[in-house]
Amino acid sequence: MQKKQKLFIPEDYTEFFYWVKERTETFWNKSNSSDDTDEYYCPEWAVGAKWIGMTDEQIDATEAKYGITFMPEHRAFLRILHTIDRKVINEYEEEGETNTYQSSFFYNWLEDEEEIVSRLDWPYRTIFEDVSPAKGVWLKSWGTRPASVEDRERIFADWYAKAPKLLPLRSHRFLVSQADLADRPVLSVYGSDTIIYGWDLRLYLLKEITDHLDLYVPVFDEEDQCYYTEYRDELTQVFDLARQQLPGKDIPYWKELILYWSSGWSNFGLTPPGDNGETIRPIMPTYVPEDQEPTQKTFRSFE
Repeated sequence: MQKKQKLFIPEDYTEFFYWVKERTETFWNKSNSSDDTDEYYCPEWAVGAKWIGMTDEQIDATEAKYGITFMPEHRAFLRILHTIDRKVINEYEEEGETNTYQSSFFYNWLEDEEEIVSRLDWPYRTIFEDVSPAKGVWLKSWGTRPASVEDRERIFADWYAKAPKLLPLRSHRFLVSQADLADRPVLSVYGSDTIIYGWDLRLYLLKEITDHLDLYVPVFDEEDQCYYTEYRDELTQVFDLARQQLPGKDIPYWKELILYWSSGWSNFGLTPPGDNGETIRPIMPTYVPEDQEPTQKTFRSFE
């Protein structure tokens, strides 16, 4: 296997986004015809892809259109990257058949209006679906749970209005948008099962598009006689450093929701109550209101 040249991953956002642009576009232009087994190639739909940035005028107009505010690093991301010039081809199995659908690599703020409008409402809508049932999710800071759905929504809506705003990036990933925060993480929001997917936009992108950044190293398993992938050493070092900095981190309002389920505790460098060290364990509530028993998280099929 050819030895990889030592990699420098920039920390400055502007330098980092240009690094992402150059590295991904180089990866997307790789020939997939080589017989080398120590290379990781891009999917067919991405071959030749290019990023499509936005102008400052387009970014300003988008903020006005949706009544939102992009933070400085988000604006830089939109200017340099934003989205790519083609759709992702997704495959899924249903009743023994392979079906496909298309989606944006990252949301195209100039074209994906219907999807963006839906996603802007996604956190409120899907979290409240977990909150609204009589025995549903209920945060300790909300006090006694009211009997009526209307009163439960009033309390939830007040909490949500005060929480840092979330702007969609891709699928159910959202960047926190609040100027006075030391950390503006990317959240993965699937109803109340909300976690930190990256404590800043740089860490998020390194995790979300690792394959397109060509940051995996193929490793041959002699026992199974096949290749598997692992992070390049430089990326492992970035993630290890980020984990060391987790204790003491906070995010107003959202932290309490993230810690409601055991799945979110590692986001803050914490070990959830009852953790027995098993790799796979059920997602359980870590705060249970007095009027209910602890139950394993059930995932909804949100529309």
